[in-house]
Amino acid sequence: MKLVIQRTSGGKVEVEGKTVGEIGPGIMVLAGFGKEDTEQLPESKVWNTLIDKMIGLRIFEDEEGRMNRSLEDIKGDILLVSQFTLYASCKKGRRPSFTGAAAPQLASDLFDRLIADVSQKAPAKVATGQFGAMMNVDFVNWGPVTIILDSKDFV
Repeated sequence: MKLVIQRTSGGKVEVEGKTVGEIGPGIMVLAGFGKEDTEQLPESKVWNTLIDKMIGLRIFEDEEGRMNRSLEDIKGDILLVSQFTLYASCKKGRRPSFTGAAAPQLASDLFDRLIADVSQKAPAKVATGQFGAMMNVDFVNWGPVTIILDSKDFV
């Protein structure tokens, strides 16, 4: 599992011209699942570590302008968007290969579980995109601040 976490002052996701998810200040998270991920991933220590890390990252400024506050501290929102292209390989040619991404049904199941588990721990609103849909994701990368978490780094 890969998570690309971006601090945002707000964002939304549209599918076919309709807003399906919208947040205020918080984080926008692109979540992707790879071939090595299995249906057992949500039962692993790594799964919970990544969720706790996502929510607990101190990437929001305190009174002195230092990144010292977490999503919990600011009661920030989370916008979760599925993103299989995080597993793109560009080693050969110019067209990315996505063979490293998990099968669509497994990825959908894992994404649904991620939404449920993040929602239980989130300090505020959790909004999502629509798995498998062509989405327009609109947000302001506040900072910019972008952090990448990869499950293989926490094994």
